[in-house]
Amino acid sequence: MIEIENLAVQKGGSTILSDVSLRFGQGGITALIGPNGAGKSTLLNAIAGLTTPTTGTVEVEGLNMARARAPERAQRVALLAQNEHVTARLTVRDLVGFGRWSHHHGRPREEDHRKIAEAITAFDLEELAERRLDALSGGQRQRAFVAMAWAQETPWMLLDEPLSALDPRHVRDIMDRLHALTRPGKGQRSVVIVLHDLGVAARYADRIVAIKDGRLITSGARELTMTGGMLSDLFGTRLAIEKVAGRDVVVPV
Repeated sequence: MIEIENLAVQKGGSTILSDVSLRFGQGGITALIGPNGAGKSTLLNAIAGLTTPTTGTVEVEGLNMARARAPERAQRVALLAQNEHVTARLTVRDLVGFGRWSHHHGRPREEDHRKIAEAITAFDLEELAERRLDALSGGQRQRAFVAMAWAQETPWMLLDEPLSALDPRHVRDIMDRLHALTRPGKGQRSVVIVLHDLGVAARYADRIVAIKDGRLITSGARELTMTGGMLSDLFGTRLAIEKVAGRDVVVPV
């Protein structure tokens, strides 16, 4: 369960988030959508405990993230931030292994190696496991970063625009895998993801959280909240939801 009560964040005299209250349980994909500068990344960082609220609280599975120590936060959430920077000399296996650091603190055990292998398999990286990051395509590299977050083995994964600059094939590949791995069953995870592509949100999200000018506009099941009227108001341009091949797509009107 993620519970956010009356959250406000101010930086440098500017209000980034104001009076945000949310509550949703584990399972599925929750998409954070809204215009540029709406406060989506700030909200994600507040959930991760990396941004301290000016007022209000954020709890993940009962833990107050602003007050928790880093090792405690690392048991609740795995955050994949924008523009992650690592040395290109790392292999895919090395990178995915970083996701286990909070478990072994530099002394990996057999269990850690097994979890790394599971993450590599889950994101179809076996043939790339020993290749260096600078030898990968952008889509392959991003898939490795998502696998790293997955390997942390937290109930919640927080992904900040992981699809930026990816071509449609790689977007579909990553989202298909995340969708499958967030379905009910053994090892189910929960994903909160910042998305700019409304088509991706319409196809894959179970829940929508819409933010504009630092305020919560709406939240809830995608089928109920993601309407043409809501999107038009959110982005200040006319948008509609249409069915194409049985799936919802967002189109300008």
